Amino acid sequence: MDSQPDFYALLGLNRQATPDEIRKAFFSAAHRLHPDKNITPGETEIFLEVQQAYETLSDPEKRAHYDSQFPPQEETPYPIRQRVLYSRQSLVRLEEPQLVYALLELTPRATEEQIPSPPLNLCLALDCSTSMQGLSMDLVKATAIQLLRRLRPQDVFSVVTFSDRAEALIPATRSPDLPKLEARIQMLQTSGGTEIFQGLEKAFSETRRYLSTSNVNHIILITDGRTYGDEENCLALAQEAVGAGVGISGLGIGDEWNDILLDELARRTGGSSLFVSNPKDIQNVLLEKFSHLWQVFAEDVTLEFRKMETASLRYAFRLKPEVGLLALESPLRLGPALRDGRLSVLLEFLVGPAAVSADIVPLLDGELQAVLPSQSFPLKPAALRMARPVAVEPAFDPPPQEIIQALSRLTLYRLQEQARLDLSLGSYNLAAERLQRLATHLLQRGKTGLARTVLLEAENVQFNKRFSSQGDKSIKYGTRALASAGEE
Repeated sequence: MDSQPDFYALLGLNRQATPDEIRKAFFSAAHRLHPDKNITPGETEIFLEVQQAYETLSDPEKRAHYDSQFPPQEETPYPIRQRVLYSRQSLVRLEEPQLVYALLELTPRATEEQIPSPPLNLCLALDCSTSMQGLSMDLVKATAIQLLRRLRPQDVFSVVTFSDRAEALIPATRSPDLPKLEARIQMLQTSGGTEIFQGLEKAFSETRRYLSTSNVNHIILITDGRTYGDEENCLALAQEAVGAGVGISGLGIGDEWNDILLDELARRTGGSSLFVSNPKDIQNVLLEKFSHLWQVFAEDVTLEFRKMETASLRYAFRLKPEVGLLALESPLRLGPALRDGRLSVLLEFLVGPAAVSADIVPLLDGELQAVLPSQSFPLKPAALRMARPVAVEPAFDPPPQEIIQALSRLTLYRLQEQARLDLSLGSYNLAAERLQRLATHLLQRGKTGLARTVLLEAENVQFNKRFSSQGDKSIKYGTRALASAGEE
């Protein structure tokens, strides 16, 4: 048995896995490792071992014989440490719904020095339409050259340009010829319109050339324009990227780009959507994103959960390392965990009156899953369960300070969310009132510039019944940034 690979570990399973779990794990691993899609040296052999694992574990007799050769299973510490804080010490037996907030924090169990920095497989998809002409394009080109110079020998880098059509300006390569590639970037010119799907499709194609579970595989889409008619194709490609283990992040410049599309691309793939109102900020934002990718410890951390009759998940927001609103369906894509920090997510649950008749109310029952670039085989899932006891009398202990701070930061973002909802329902005065309250909170925090923008938009809503394009994005992404777990 010592000379044979651990079939359960190869599929990322516990020994108690059901036949259905074995089948799903095999198809997921085969999709990632198939030689037609993954040409990384050494991973073809892993694919063959995965096939052998499935043939053995899917056959009851072969599995029983295989299991009999194992010594008793020893529990090894999960490489990601869990911590959950709750806003309530207990629920109360009331005839009305109750809100509970849970702050989930995930950190590496190993120290930063013990975790290898994974190779990057990074593609920049650059919008080269006419609207990018001038300072925006100059700064994007300068930043792309900086990224090129910072690459390590093991990193893979590609640049795709798109407007009315897409091409690989720099095909995916390792150890590039810097002078030659820098000259290509410098000569880049703008022309035509914006067709994001063509850019994403070409970027995905380049990323797949060096696709590997040992790499951090990521696309950064940079655009200042709005695509027309191909949004569904973009979202379908995002689903394909998820299956291949490729994340997508978007950087929007100015006020004409489609923030709803970029947010959804990020949500579906565990990436982030970023906004720069001033082209001068492009360099800092891109370099910070590059630094985060270099720091990845666990990629594509997801939470698979079952719907509970006792509580409903109503809101999920990532506070760190990169802020973002999360989709509520399972699997919940939490994004990456970094070597030098924590992955923090705030969850909001609504508990109905019938649930508190029991002594314990389950809030969530699920499993955490992640991909560790430092190991070739999948990480086994870890159980994650959240629950609160029920008491007859309310507890008067205050919530943990971390919960209070997280809710305080998130309040600003949710105020603008509620104002948008009011506006969509035609409640213009109520929307303006919420914006005025938001401005007051921002002034109290010393965010005078953003507060001024919010007050101008409150007037705009009252008189023009809408947000301005610039103010819309400034408020949305400005308050989102304040929700970061590091922002005071």
